[in-house]
Amino acid sequence: MFTNKGYYMNSINLAKANYIKELLSRDLREDSRALMDFRDISINTNILKNAEGSAQVDLGGTRVLCGVKLQPEDTMKDTPDQGNLVVSAELLPLASNEYDYGPPSPDAIELARVVDRGIRAGQCIDLKDLFIEEGKAWTAFVDLYILNFDGNLFDASYMAAMSALSSAWVPKYENDAAVMEERIKKLKVDNIVTATTFAKIGQKIVLDPDANEEAVASTRLTIAVDKEFIRAMQKGLSGSFTQKEIQDAVDIAFEKHAMLKDYISAQSNK
Repeated sequence: MFTNKGYYMNSINLAKANYIKELLSRDLREDSRALMDFRDISINTNILKNAEGSAQVDLGGTRVLCGVKLQPEDTMKDTPDQGNLVVSAELLPLASNEYDYGPPSPDAIELARVVDRGIRAGQCIDLKDLFIEEGKAWTAFVDLYILNFDGNLFDASYMAAMSALSSAWVPKYENDAAVMEERIKKLKVDNIVTATTFAKIGQKIVLDPDANEEAVASTRLTIAVDKEFIRAMQKGLSGSFTQKEIQDAVDIAFEKHAMLKDYISAQSNK
């Protein structure tokens, strides 16, 4: 997926790799998409009844589930007037033969950190809104579960996290505890950040690479943006992009943001 490229190079034979590259030399892809097209996107929210917010995102064959839990905790000494945000990711063995049970892998840690970085930098949630009373504030746990891997976990995970947060409700707080059965108001989400991932294969660059394309890519770039600013970037693999390729990718990320935001907003307003 991200760093363990050797696994995927072993899982795709040379003939298949050459076929993908030959198609791209003619600006074609296996699934007939244009080079800068996303796969089909489906978002369903409020599917976990015990979570304050939840969303499942299907991006082609990639499927990500996100749950949001709000837990009252002691405030931090250096931020006594605000709550906290914790993003985690779990790459479930059912999603890919590469994944296994145990401590978070480097790929899971990278995925969680990149999503966390964009949400924080984009100020999607004002942590001061999570303040409850002196010494207490909500911690928003954003848990990502990879249910099926077919490439491009970053973009799918951003959509899942933002959709789950946008659908979340804040529980009632009473007698020093959360009353999970009573949710009194929507979680305030001030901004939507989306990610757009590019893979370079030979001299061609594709948007939203599937698993086979990721397996033969020399490098990868994920750009997280809102309406106005770049909020996070993450490069993977050992290859490189030219300055012009990066600028073109940034322009496309802003162009695609409006479409991705519409998918998220449509679900959060249901």
